[in-house]
Amino acid sequence: MSTSPSRCPIAGADDQFASRTATSFACVVSFLAVASEGSFSRAGDRLGIGRSSVSRNVQKLEAQLDTRLFLRTTRSTSLTREGELFYENCQPGMERIAQALEDMRELRNGSPRGHLRIGSTPGFGRKVVAPLLRGFHAQYPEIALELLLDDHPADFTADRIDVSFREGRMEDSGIVARQLIPMQMIVCASPAYARIHGLPRHVDELTNHRCINFRMASGRIREWEFKIDGVAQRRQPVAQHTFNDADLMLQAVLHGLGIAQLPAYQVCDLLSDGQLVNCIAQHAPDDRGHYLCYLSRKHLPARIRVFIDYMTEHTRALDLRCLPTMTTLSIVE
Repeated sequence: MSTSPSRCPIAGADDQFASRTATSFACVVSFLAVASEGSFSRAGDRLGIGRSSVSRNVQKLEAQLDTRLFLRTTRSTSLTREGELFYENCQPGMERIAQALEDMRELRNGSPRGHLRIGSTPGFGRKVVAPLLRGFHAQYPEIALELLLDDHPADFTADRIDVSFREGRMEDSGIVARQLIPMQMIVCASPAYARIHGLPRHVDELTNHRCINFRMASGRIREWEFKIDGVAQRRQPVAQHTFNDADLMLQAVLHGLGIAQLPAYQVCDLLSDGQLVNCIAQHAPDDRGHYLCYLSRKHLPARIRVFIDYMTEHTRALDLRCLPTMTTLSIVE
């Protein structure tokens, strides 16, 4: 077989697989178009290139295969026996490529379907995300949902995450982050704890109380955040209890074991019905925000686009803001 530079090898292909597929894809496409249309001119029109370009591609392919593929006369173009065999062998592969392209267009523009892998922190995932998934699945039954709860930030590539819910400020410029709702951090206690131990009226009084801390996935204790005289401050009180699960932390507060700083989405309903009371609200930190994150604004499949829109609308419709309307329980001394 000749290896003339005028033929269509793939540059740098020197292994066995590459040598078998060294013919340019464009050459094969031109051959299939001519075979299908029965004319070099009509093939050029179909491909959006000139007749001479089609002819050159076919000539390169014939040279690469060292085989004549067409019988050409001034009035007609027909396949040789070798051309018929090559056409039959190529056709299934081209049909699969065409179907693959159509499938991708359908995923982008067609009815939303497929598999959606969602990441979230455990607390927000259980309290907010999971309940909303029922309504989403009812509206888009062809989308299979997988929710992964993890305090570690989602690795979109390694974990094959499509969409992730995150808390706090975003530092990765490669991630698109859409803020869903504010993230208020509120110091809470049970009424029973408040009656027995009182409530701190200032951040400095935390040292006199039974505090409950949260251990993050990194192993570090999460600091309590405040804003005092317009300046952001962090404190890490000595804890009576420490948990690495937000729900266990909340249960400990409800059972009167101590006080803790918790996100508003966990405690708004409990504050409104009197199961919890808040304190030090005057020093609440700035909102950090809950974010819905994904990798790119471009070429999003339909299943991801509809999920982003649905979760944004329905999360923002939830009443998860507690400040500044909260009032602190009056304590009986």
